[in-house]
Amino acid sequence: MSFGNTFKALSDPTRREILVLLKNGPLSAGEIVEQFHMTGATVSHHLSVLKQAGLIDDEKQGKYIYYTLNTSVVDDILNWILDLKGERHEK
Repeated sequence: MSFGNTFKALSDPTRREILVLLKNGPLSAGEIVEQFHMTGATVSHHLSVLKQAGLIDDEKQGKYIYYTLNTSVVDDILNWILDLKGERHEK
């Protein structure tokens, strides 16, 4: 199991903040951009990295793209860490 892209995505504080925002439910790209003092292109890059890592999903609804948290990857990481500790978290 390779977590390289996942850990790279999680290493950035902006991307971690995006995940925190999404834990409360889906948000459009514009709603996410409003939460940061950076360009839409920069936030779009962060969203792309998170999507490549499997941490978020996107769905086009009309002219907007909505992003949601993908907790299955988080579950995989949690299980891996618990395996290292000699414990196992079952879904």
